[in-house]
Amino acid sequence: QVQLVESGGGLVQAGGSLRLSCAASIRPFSIATMGWFRQAPGKEREFVAAISESGGTTYYADSVKDRFTISRDNAKNTVYLQMNSLKPEDTAVYYCAARRGWTKKATTFAEYDYWGQGTQVTVSS
Repeated sequence: QVQLVESGGGLVQAGGSLRLSCAASIRPFSIATMGWFRQAPGKEREFVAAISESGGTTYYADSVKDRFTISRDNAKNTVYLQMNSLKPEDTAVYYCAARRGWTKKATTFAEYDYWGQGTQVTVSS
């Protein structure tokens, strides 16, 4: 059974930074496309970032481009989301997601087979 466990969320002031981590039990981790999505209260879950198996390809939502960076360490079975210059509108529960193999639709919620429980990120103004 595949498990994804997020960590690193919390409360931060606008302009601050956080780094989220997602430890995955999927084996081998190197074949998994990994993604981050978020869901704010009263809103639908939205794509944030995705990274290919090797880390050579990344996608970002326009709203986070140049502020967030997705990366992965295949030796540690972990994907990261470095979030800088945080804004109050980044407040949401952030979810890690995984699927086996690459997809050109890596920005799409339905393309992922496995999901974490989520970690809360709150940005105060």
